[in-house]
Amino acid sequence: MEEFHKIKRLPPYVFEQVNRLKAKARAAGADIIDLGMGNPDLPTPKHIVDKLTEVVQDPRTHRYSASKGIGGLRKAQAAYYGRRFGVKLDPDTQVIATLGSKEGFANMAQAISAPGDVILSPNPSYPIHTFGFLMAGASIRNIPAEPGPAFFDALERAVIHSVPKPIAIILCYPANPTSYCADLDFYKDVVAFARKHNIFILSDLAYSEIYFGATPPPSVLQVPGAMDVTVEFTSLSKTFSMPGWRMGFAVGNERLIAALSRVKSYLDYGAFTPIQVAATAALNGSDDCIRETREIYKKRRDVVVDSFGRAGWDIPAPEASMFCWAPIPEKFRALGSLEYSKLLLEKAEVAVAPGIGFGEHGDEYVRIGLVENEQRLRQAARNIRRFLETADQKLHNVIPLGTKG
Repeated sequence: MEEFHKIKRLPPYVFEQVNRLKAKARAAGADIIDLGMGNPDLPTPKHIVDKLTEVVQDPRTHRYSASKGIGGLRKAQAAYYGRRFGVKLDPDTQVIATLGSKEGFANMAQAISAPGDVILSPNPSYPIHTFGFLMAGASIRNIPAEPGPAFFDALERAVIHSVPKPIAIILCYPANPTSYCADLDFYKDVVAFARKHNIFILSDLAYSEIYFGATPPPSVLQVPGAMDVTVEFTSLSKTFSMPGWRMGFAVGNERLIAALSRVKSYLDYGAFTPIQVAATAALNGSDDCIRETREIYKKRRDVVVDSFGRAGWDIPAPEASMFCWAPIPEKFRALGSLEYSKLLLEKAEVAVAPGIGFGEHGDEYVRIGLVENEQRLRQAARNIRRFLETADQKLHNVIPLGTKG
């Protein structure tokens, strides 16, 4: 039976192959250490949970909510941007609540793109950045994920050679999966380019609070004139360990926010009101829990870099995010990231995310999530050390080197 048109536009979801193997191994009794999914394991801070349980007792909050987010929540997000970035937002026209940043991106794609429109998206990058627009009928032109001269060279080529001209540039810093970070000078150049060519900027800032250096990651909206062309997406999933709550935001250009609001008004009634009230409490509350979360991820990062390195797998230390973007060891690189991920699962009982799932330019890497405690991360390193020490024997008759799956 022929696939539906939009389903045919989507490539196979490679993470599902790893997930199936993971489930099969667990069913057989294996103790799989799962570093594959970016699924925060830390508990949601108590004051946020307490607010949810308080508000949910009121039956009036069980009715339909507001698609664009309740007023108090939008004001809280605007206040956060004022405190954190010095950016002034009108909560009525420049802020909308989304069901996580993923839904916001997907519905923004539906709102602004027509079949055949060209979108400039980093490769490798988080899948929704690409697939949201593919499902809307747009076309993707890849640009480098790393901020630098090659990024701008690619932008210039895209404007000259794309037919029709690109309508939007997607940014994601701190980046998932690569953990690249951008500074304000980079953003200034991107904004100048976008304004010159009348191109929108869609910025994913989901990891704004998970950073390990002294300087917090900036927002592109800090650049003068950025508001004319930019919408930025944020999420409470990582900042407040609220992934299952599905609470995020889009902020910025009024025209784009209005378009997103119009689409969402047809599709949903917003998040459950008690979740929105609890999210308001999160944004208006103390930053202590954010600092504690950041410190936990920093310690986990250091454990991975140190213990995996001593196990024989050198992994660069990320400046931000909750991921390590790990080059596949040289002797396994020809396998590609999917087969190497399968091998780690089978032989070391460690699950990672294959880099090919984030784009073709990620195939020499895997993404390691800092989503287990330090003890489990050290256990993963021990498992990997045993695998690497006996790899030649273990590879025999499994997958011939020099081939890709």
